[in-house]
Amino acid sequence: MAKDTIGIDVSKDRLDAFWHSQDAALSLPNTVEGFAQLCTWLGKNKGVLVVFEATGAYHRGLERYLSLAGQPFIKVNPKQARRFAQAIGRLAKTDSVDARMLARMGVVLDLAPQGIEGEDIHDLRELLTARIVSHGMV
Repeated sequence: MAKDTIGIDVSKDRLDAFWHSQDAALSLPNTVEGFAQLCTWLGKNKGVLVVFEATGAYHRGLERYLSLAGQPFIKVNPKQARRFAQAIGRLAKTDSVDARMLARMGVVLDLAPQGIEGEDIHDLRELLTARIVSHGMV
């Protein structure tokens, strides 16, 4: 059985989410209130994997909130997500399409949730990701 996923396109002000198995979309503010609304939307479905791209500073609040809530998630490299979208023929670039694509990516690639990290490890990983992306090492 395929794992259930929610793809989230993260921007400065908004979170556009798509729940793969429910075929449902939701748009929320990228704030603590929006993160709480997301967890309310999930309800007791703690097995749902949340998939989102690393977006500089914009994803950090969501990542920390999900980690503290014990919600499984995976932060993917934007280049990996773009290549997946190209491979499945999704060339349109809108927030809702990106959210749907990220949810599908989680199912098709059978992505595993990342472990909860301490603040120091989290910060070092963010710096490494930024360096890899800026130098085109992916």
